[in-house]
Amino acid sequence: MAKEITVAEKLKQLYELQLVDSDIGGIEILKGELPMEVKDLEDEIAGLDTRVNRLKKDIDGVNYEIGKHEANIKESESLIERYNKQMDNVKNNREYDALSKELELQKLEIQLSEKKIRESKKSLEAKEETLKAAVTRFEGKEKDLEIKKVELEKIQEKTILTEEKLKRKSERIRKKVEDRLLKAYDRVRETYRNKLGVVTVSRNSCGGCFNKIPPQLQMEIGNRKKIIACEHCGRVLVDDDILSVGKKVKEPVADA
Repeated sequence: MAKEITVAEKLKQLYELQLVDSDIGGIEILKGELPMEVKDLEDEIAGLDTRVNRLKKDIDGVNYEIGKHEANIKESESLIERYNKQMDNVKNNREYDALSKELELQKLEIQLSEKKIRESKKSLEAKEETLKAAVTRFEGKEKDLEIKKVELEKIQEKTILTEEKLKRKSERIRKKVEDRLLKAYDRVRETYRNKLGVVTVSRNSCGGCFNKIPPQLQMEIGNRKKIIACEHCGRVLVDDDILSVGKKVKEPVADA
């Protein structure tokens, strides 16, 4: 049968966990906003890449349309040349009128295609300008990302071994803490930006919210007979000597 640990030992485990988690948090602070900035830049670059590719496809589409209209013009010019030759050999007014209508129709086709080409070229110019700006922004963001990654890698190189060691230590302590206390600890930590779920009483005040702790309650905290949370912020309160729990005290050396 597993030995049931005392409240004092439970408090010590929680405080040890808090100290380790705070050290991990200190490394995250050292990294600062870099991980988030890297992620944001990666997302922005992915969006710009999609935009650049879409613009390139749009430009290809406009060029294709211009090519079609240019081909239509060539075809109409060829027909006009043919009809003009046929005009020299007309035998009656009916043939003359028919050829005249065909010539007029092809001239209109040329005018329409030329108008479409002008519109397409105007659209093409605007899209190419937009593409140029998007590519410039894309390249700039890629350079920014490279700089941020180098900064982050340098920090990670310095801290990765320490961080991994601390995370393993945190996991070991977590396995010892009873589930109910662990859930309460995590819930309180997530409530506050400083991620403190267990604090000591300092200068007669809660080390988390700095509200005064009554003398009687301080005595109960020092006795370590029950788990006491701050009535103002909900953090678990421990005394300054909580880490000494379970440590053997050396016997004084007797005088010879």
